[in-house]
Amino acid sequence: MILEKHLQSILLELALAERAVEAGQTAPKATAEQEELARLEQELKRMREAAGSAQLAVDDMEAEILRIQEDERKLKRRERDDREQLSATTDPELRKDLERDRYNTKSRINDLLNELKEAHNEIHALRNNRDVHGARVDELTRQVEVARRAAEAANEAQPPEDPQEKIDALRAQLPADVLADYDERKKEADTGAALFNGRSCVGCFIALPSADRSAINRAPENEVPECPNCGTYLVRKTS
Repeated sequence: MILEKHLQSILLELALAERAVEAGQTAPKATAEQEELARLEQELKRMREAAGSAQLAVDDMEAEILRIQEDERKLKRRERDDREQLSATTDPELRKDLERDRYNTKSRINDLLNELKEAHNEIHALRNNRDVHGARVDELTRQVEVARRAAEAANEAQPPEDPQEKIDALRAQLPADVLADYDERKKEADTGAALFNGRSCVGCFIALPSADRSAINRAPENEVPECPNCGTYLVRKTS
């Protein structure tokens, strides 16, 4: 194939673009703004999960406090009933049982008061932790909105390139006879054109013998040689 040197890089770019489309590798590269948005959205998701866990810890401790308070009320009623029965009976055995029960009840009330104090101290720390997570969620939510607007603006300023439009533009720069030869070779070799990196054909990835490498390198600048292994047109590296 005869092709001016300044067009050979366009031929190679065309081949790479078409191979990318065929391989399904044409998703537009994420912009820096999109990457930052994705990072912030992931951080927000993790922080919301942490905030949810912090709220559950608060809920559990509040339920525990209510349980302790309810047990305390029941025991205080029991102690009051014991005291009333003691004032109304003179039976020694009954008074002995009532005194023992009253003592045990008052001891249990004291234990509950200590538990309640510890629970109040703990829930104070848990609520602080929940509030810190909540504030971080609010801040990240604000940052995500800012990042989303920035990503949308970046997309509007530089819309993703349509790969087919790029291919059409590259083909328009090449002579018709070159395109015909390239398309025909692509049907035969799967890859119409590929880079020759000095040792191997990047179409079939075969390291070529020294004699073949020399023949390719000696070809005139306006000639696009072929890979002796797969038949792909080889575009030589330029210094």
